[in-house]
Amino acid sequence: MSERTRKPTGGDGAAKEAGRRPSTEDAHKQRNTVERCIGRLKQWRGIATRYEKTATIYLAGLHVAGIFIWSAR
Repeated sequence: MSERTRKPTGGDGAAKEAGRRPSTEDAHKQRNTVERCIGRLKQWRGIATRYEKTATIYLAGLHVAGIFIWSAR
């Protein structure tokens, strides 16, 4: 469920006691994950330079690179 469709529930009690906002912390974790994934994808020269001429071939390359990155975890 995305953040936009969730109804406000009042937040996390532990986060309130610690004086931090849980939504900011969660957003930072998600953004960090995406940025690290993009950094790993840029190591693939064909993906980074968008060498392929068609969008279909480029998307297939993204899938292959994603599978390799995911399986290396």
